[in-house]
Amino acid sequence: MDQTTAPISKPFAVTNRSVLAIALPMTLAYLTTPLLGLTDTAVVGQLGDAALLGGLAAGALVFDVVFSTFNFLRSGTTGLVSQAFGRGDAMEEQAVFWRAVLIAVVTGVAMAALAPFFSIGGQWFMGAEATVNEAMDTYVRIRLLAAPFSLVNYAILGYVLGRGEGGLGLILQLVLNGINIALCILLGLELGWGVAGVAWATVCGEFVAMLVGLAILLNRFHKSPLPVARIFDMAAITHMMTLNRDIMIRSFSLLIAFALFTRQGAQFGTVTLAANAVLMNFFLVGGYFLDGFASAAEQLSGRAVGAFAESSFRRAVRLTLYWGFGLSGGAALIFLVFGVDLVAVITTAPDVRDVADIYLPWAALTALSGVLAFQMDGVFIGATWSRDMRNAMLIALLAFLAALFTLAHLYGNHGLWAALHVFLLVRGFTMLMILPRRTRTTFSTVDR
Repeated sequence: MDQTTAPISKPFAVTNRSVLAIALPMTLAYLTTPLLGLTDTAVVGQLGDAALLGGLAAGALVFDVVFSTFNFLRSGTTGLVSQAFGRGDAMEEQAVFWRAVLIAVVTGVAMAALAPFFSIGGQWFMGAEATVNEAMDTYVRIRLLAAPFSLVNYAILGYVLGRGEGGLGLILQLVLNGINIALCILLGLELGWGVAGVAWATVCGEFVAMLVGLAILLNRFHKSPLPVARIFDMAAITHMMTLNRDIMIRSFSLLIAFALFTRQGAQFGTVTLAANAVLMNFFLVGGYFLDGFASAAEQLSGRAVGAFAESSFRRAVRLTLYWGFGLSGGAALIFLVFGVDLVAVITTAPDVRDVADIYLPWAALTALSGVLAFQMDGVFIGATWSRDMRNAMLIALLAFLAALFTLAHLYGNHGLWAALHVFLLVRGFTMLMILPRRTRTTFSTVDR
């Protein structure tokens, strides 16, 4: 925000209906992603081999480390588009999108070419058994071929969410994950391709979803001239790269925590690694419930910053937080009541089931301990307070490392899950403490 001028405040109504109009379709959309993870795990789990299940978990970890580091293409685009939307600057909305696409294509091609090196690095980091490494190598080498398609899909979804078009976001995610799930069952289970089939299903799903998303947006843009000058505006590019750098550091720190969590689980044995992989699906399902309301927080807070509307901003924060706590409590209850049955559906391996059932309550309660972190992330992304979000994540990572090396050593896998809860809680409350000061600073020039 330019602090040398006094912008005109343009408040807009933020209601439960406006929150739910974004949150509900995006919650459904995001839930298809852990459903995909459950399907992947279940397909490989039906083979009854803990090593294959562990290899899938390790391969998915490598993929997440690589791709989620570039999640700024989704979240950064959402924040910038939502602020342009709040200002009523449609040309800048389109320019932000094309900047993100250019970054996605260049980065994605490079990542696909480097797939063998990512696989080797993942094997070295995990230090798992040979059979686990073999399955992981197969998964990573194939799935990284989807890198350009996946990153362009991040840019497309970021643009859609920045405009608050939750329904369109739902359609795109259904296309992506629906094709992926169907092909996962067909290739991985019916045709017996196993881990390779699961990976190829992802490549196909990402490619088709990219084509559908680009077709929809190009049809929308064809009536407007391509804003070439705005796309390559150096001040805008610099701002976007600074924002993306901070979000990348935040995302990479997040993945360091999850990588260390998975690696520590591997040190407890292949069965514990596989059990934790099963239980992490519960964490992901709870997280994607919360991500729907985080998306609403992103769009509404970003729009409020763009419109310089402090009252709209504060109401968006309150409503998304209330809804987030309500949903997280419901998700935790469902997991506690039905979790054992769900574990039995995911894997047929008796030893993996037995271990997973022991640690189920830890996984079920992650939705509650993580609600503030997810919701605050949405607010900070929309407001483009990337530096503060980055710093909060680094503080949480340090707290996680301290808890990991003390609690896991003392209490084994129970301590490992406790360290994950420490990480989520510290992250959320740190951003909550920063929020009042940043709100005052951001809206201090507005003539209310």
